Amino acid sequence: MKAIGAKTQQSGSNQSNLVDFEIKKPQAKGHDLLVKIAAVSVNPIDIAVCKQIKADLPQPKILGWDAWGIVEEIGSAVELFQPGDRVFYAGDYRRSGSNADYQLVDERLVAHAPKKLSIAQAVAMPLTSLTAWEALFEKMGLSPEKKYSNQTILIINGAGGVGSIAIQLAKMVGLQVVATASRSETKNWAQKMGADIILNHRRSLPEQLFNNGQKSVDFILGLSDIDGHWGEIAEMIKPEGRIVSITGNQHPLDLGLLKSKSVTFAWEWMYTKSFYQLPTMITQHQILEKVSQLLDQGILHSTLKQTLHSLNADVLEQAHQMIASNRSIGKIVICK
Repeated sequence: MKAIGAKTQQSGSNQSNLVDFEIKKPQAKGHDLLVKIAAVSVNPIDIAVCKQIKADLPQPKILGWDAWGIVEEIGSAVELFQPGDRVFYAGDYRRSGSNADYQLVDERLVAHAPKKLSIAQAVAMPLTSLTAWEALFEKMGLSPEKKYSNQTILIINGAGGVGSIAIQLAKMVGLQVVATASRSETKNWAQKMGADIILNHRRSLPEQLFNNGQKSVDFILGLSDIDGHWGEIAEMIKPEGRIVSITGNQHPLDLGLLKSKSVTFAWEWMYTKSFYQLPTMITQHQILEKVSQLLDQGILHSTLKQTLHSLNADVLEQAHQMIASNRSIGKIVICK
């Protein structure tokens, strides 16, 4: 089968060194599905993995952690799917990715694709939906079944892939949403997703929050530059509030700033469950099934912003550079 992979260390201004190559088509065993890939979407993790390649690899590493496809073959332990099912998923960080003709993926990470969305609209959603859902409903302790009309969440970087769906999920449960964006197009996008108030993350956030009639917020979801915003985050969070971040820190975070407020801080990494093969892996199937229903019901909306065509190294490189520019909005999809 055909595949695209990163084989060599980055050089110069290149964001990735991608190659088209051929590899033996895998076979499904155990809990695995063999999925014929129809479309993928691109995420910052693709760029991060490329940066981690420090030397030439004996075989290119297949990237890609969002896919829409059709189940072609199932392993002997599979219970949730049958050949012919249309599925979407974000996969497993440790395994070969979706930038190929076929991919093996554990059924416990997979859901039936939305029926009322196009392939491009659907494939934009798995990774970001899982990340936002886990951040809000697992790490922050909110419930998708309740309403929080008197509470506020601040989402730093509201126009990115995760921010776009996090805004929608927060509005779904009645939270007032304050999102950050710095350009007119990103502000418009965040408002389109449902944000009530827009702040500019290139200016003082506490000052802007105060000017919008609020001194503090109940929840903060950090999706960009936790080092640069940490002092502001500690200042804006309410006593006994909850903070979740998906971006790693480059410098030690002063957790002492949270002590007097008894604030809870947590990391969210969507791949933790599959990386450590936790029993909770099945929750990703359950979350995506729910997201699929909410998309079909029109309660959630696809965050697709741009669609490219022909899944090959050149087109994937183009998508990588768009992501690496830090100016992309919503999600970028590549259809085969």
